[in-house]
Amino acid sequence: MNSSYTSDRDSFATGTLSVEDRVASFLHRINERSELNAFLSLDAERASASAKEGDERFASGLQRPLEGLVVAVKDNISMKGLPTTCASRMLEGFQPLFDATVIERLRDAGAIIVGKTNMDEFAMGSSNETSAFGIVRHPQDPTRVPGGSSGGSAVAVAEGMCHVSLGSETGGSIRQPAAFCGTYGLKPTYGRVSRYGLVAFASSLDQIGLFSRSIGDMQATFSVLAGHDPMDSTSNPAPSIVHIPTDRALRVGAMPLSQLEGCEPSVIEAYQRYLDALRESGATVTDVFLPHTETWIPTYFILATAEASSNLARFDGVRFGLRVDGTKDGTGDGTFDGDVTTASRSAGFGAEVKRRIMLGTYVLSSGYYEAYYGKAQQARRLISDAYAEIFRQVDVLAMPTTPTTAFAIGEKSDPVSMWLSDYFTVSANIAGIPALNIPFGTDAQGLPIGMQLQGAMNSDEMLMEVAGRL
Repeated sequence: MNSSYTSDRDSFATGTLSVEDRVASFLHRINERSELNAFLSLDAERASASAKEGDERFASGLQRPLEGLVVAVKDNISMKGLPTTCASRMLEGFQPLFDATVIERLRDAGAIIVGKTNMDEFAMGSSNETSAFGIVRHPQDPTRVPGGSSGGSAVAVAEGMCHVSLGSETGGSIRQPAAFCGTYGLKPTYGRVSRYGLVAFASSLDQIGLFSRSIGDMQATFSVLAGHDPMDSTSNPAPSIVHIPTDRALRVGAMPLSQLEGCEPSVIEAYQRYLDALRESGATVTDVFLPHTETWIPTYFILATAEASSNLARFDGVRFGLRVDGTKDGTGDGTFDGDVTTASRSAGFGAEVKRRIMLGTYVLSSGYYEAYYGKAQQARRLISDAYAEIFRQVDVLAMPTTPTTAFAIGEKSDPVSMWLSDYFTVSANIAGIPALNIPFGTDAQGLPIGMQLQGAMNSDEMLMEVAGRL
């Protein structure tokens, strides 16, 4: 089922399709493809009740901007009435007492939330293999990964389980699974969409974003989500929004082929076709060498793990999360001799989360702070300045989203190999700029290939406009 909200909305308005029927069809699809493990919890009763209200509003002409839009939400975004587990045993069964700002804005605009999607534990992963509640599987080939960490959200959109879905991104967790699953995926400018109610991984890198099958659906949803939120201290109160220039041709900077080492031939071939399509749309395309690319991955992982080690310190078995006694007489095995915090964190966190907490603690420790974290902050400044200079010369940057198509489950057991999957995505998070995955063809096995647009701060609308031209 490949219906878009923009087309469904016309049908809702004319009465040729009811919101209730569309919600029912999405719920049926979720159950029909349950083996993909895309969802961790459903809100079917409330979704059905909201659908009835939507039909009544359309019948009376009182429909709101997103009336009848069906949304799936990544399970690290707080929502009253459903668990928010971050796909971790540490938060199993936890129910927030409030809605995230993005949830409030969606519901106020008439959107219907159908459920919470599976993800890598605490958003730490690039394959959706680290969830404590089971692997999410690729919709076209269940032996492959859908990408991560927002794999469930990507699968939900790709498989017609909702109109759009919310994800979060720290280093590529929207764009990479969007590329693997063949959907659009937007990582907004840092501060354009409120993070209030998002469980933090790395606060200076995290951003809530969107998956969709059509650019029109993404534009409609983004227009509601974007905007200042006084509950988020990093929210931009007055962004200077950038659109496609009307007085000249769009200037596209293309990452040169010499910088695409590690890309599969099918990705390089698709990239060349992508650049041709941009030219055919009226843009001028010139190669732009990107400096400091060798620092992207180490800079990202030092910053992200350092912030994660601090943010996840709150999950101690006392204030938040799973509580394990740690004694033989309690729920532990006695290994930690009654140390609740150590026992709880050892039992509650998975291997990848523990790995990143330990790495982050190390780079922040005495004697290593300046050697690692301090230098990563300096590299971040260099990367951000380089982007600013590039966007004085071009309007947008084009590059692949991922070096490969979806890989097999278990193929990348080495953490460093897994981390390199994010090579083309982490720099946008480091610099805080917007970036968009555009589905662009398939490889010889029929697996989707994703191409990327990056833009200057607050050029989110322009990226979507360019994608619409394609």
